[in-house]
Parts: sequence; C-alpha cells; structure tokens
Amino acid sequence: MADRRLQVFHTVARLLSFTKAAENLHMTQPAVTFQVRQLEEHFNTRLFDRTHNRISLTDAGKQVYRVADKIFEHYAEMEDAVRQVTGEISGALIIGASTTIAEYMLPALLGEFKNKYPDVSVHLKVSNTDGIVGMIENNDIDLGVVEAPVSNKNLVVETCRVDPLVVIAPNDHVLSSQEGVAAKTLVEHKFITREEGSGTREVIEDYLQNQGVQINDMKITMELGSPESIKGAVESGMGISIVSKATISKEMQLKSLTAIQLDPPLERPFSFVHQKQKFRHRAMDELLEFARNYCKEHAQDVV
Repeated sequence: MADRRLQVFHTVARLLSFTKAAENLHMTQPAVTFQVRQLEEHFNTRLFDRTHNRISLTDAGKQVYRVADKIFEHYAEMEDAVRQVTGEISGALIIGASTTIAEYMLPALLGEFKNKYPDVSVHLKVSNTDGIVGMIENNDIDLGVVEAPVSNKNLVVETCRVDPLVVIAPNDHVLSSQEGVAAKTLVEHKFITREEGSGTREVIEDYLQNQGVQINDMKITMELGSPESIKGAVESGMGISIVSKATISKEMQLKSLTAIQLDPPLERPFSFVHQKQKFRHRAMDELLEFARNYCKEHAQDVV
C-alpha cells in the first residue's frame, strides 16, 4: 500500500546494502537502484553517499529514513486496527530459529499454530544463534527462537523452556556404563563439537570453563554444523559429544547411542527474542501468546 520507492529505500537504508536489499525484497539489484534513484529525483537530492563499495545515508537520507519508519509503523497499525474490527487474524510472519529448535521443537508448534490460524503465513529461517540475533537486530525476522543467552539488552528475551544437555557416546565406549561424568573426564576422550557461533557450543564452552576446563583442552576431532551430523559421527565411533536431550529420543528408543548425565547437570534455556517496539502485528501477538502457552503445556516433553 505504501509508495514502492519508499519501501525499497527503507530496506536499503536499514541494511545499508543494495545487494542485501535486493535479496530481501526478491528484486534484482538494478531494479532496487532504479527505485532509489526515482525517489532521489523526487526529492531532487542524494539520499545515499556511495564511496569505496560502501554506502551511508546523507543528512537528507537520514530524515527520509526517520519519517519512513513512522509511515510504515502507521500503515501496519492501520491494517491491524481494521483486522481487529473485522475479527481477521492474517498476514505474514518470518521466524528465525537455531538449528536444534528448528529441527526438534518448532515443527509441532508451528503445525498447531497453522491449524488454529490458517490465514497467517509463517516463513522459517534457520541459522545458528548469532545469525538469528543478527536477523532480529536488522529487522529481517519478526521473532527468533534461540538456544543460548542473548547479550543485546535492547532486545526482549523470554524463556520458553529449559533444555537439558547430555554426553552421548557409542554403546561400547568406556563411558557408556557410567551414570554420570565430570567435565574433567571429558578431556581424556576424542570430542566432537558444534561450529563456532552455535548456541549449543557457546553453552558447552561456558559450562566447561566453569568446571575448570578450556575448550582448547579438549581433544576436538571434528566441528559439525547440526545435531544429526554429530550423532552420526558419534555412532560411527569418531568421538563423544554433548547434545540437547531433545535431539536423541529416536536414538534412545533404538538404543543406538548411550546418553550419560553430566555431573553437575547442564541445562540451557530455549528463548523467544524480538525487538522492543511500540507496535506489533496482531498476528505476531497471537503467535507469541500461542508459543508461550505451548511451552507451558509441553514443558516436560523430551522433544
């Protein structure tokens, strides 16, 4: 409904990149450049400074961006007000989730939400925790669900549920017969870890450090990007690892892996993360409330 030139400009200004804006808007870069030039011709002034493959807002551009923010907020508020009068809950939401949550928690949650609100379109982006927080900061997604603490105090963080982590080992491993294992014992064995930027890895490193063990003390043989690849490597006898208990229910049923409790136990929160903003789409509020209730109802579930 808003001026297309202003929408394109606002996206470029927010991301400070014509390339990223084109990807975000599903447009070609020349089309994005054309729309911005049209707006610059309308105001008869440059809105961006372009130097050494980098762009920045001119003083005029900063003023247009500031007012455009308010315009789009008012448009969204107007559309939401009409939907509340008509009782309609619809629209499009973009959710970002770290790998473990996207694979093991969100499918059931979003499935139930879609059944209740069929007119709301939900798109899911998967990244590690650092990536999801970055998307929230850049307003690329409406809601993030992450598995590690968030340091940005300007974001709203709500704990959904607590997730226990356990050591996994092949069934014939020397640790498989133990009921609990201390962090200092882990340094004696080959270890498989998640990639840097992973929320799981960050939580594990903090835990080890609190137990007097540095990650560099570990005999790391592999860094892998998903729970599934880690489980496969452990099953193949390539090392032990620490994973979310939510990811191994199938392996426990098949008895293809052994899970050993850490001593002391290790837990981490699954959390919702979103911007602090005055206005949110009604669909976003409904999703948040639905997700809160879902987490309460399934707080004791393993998956």
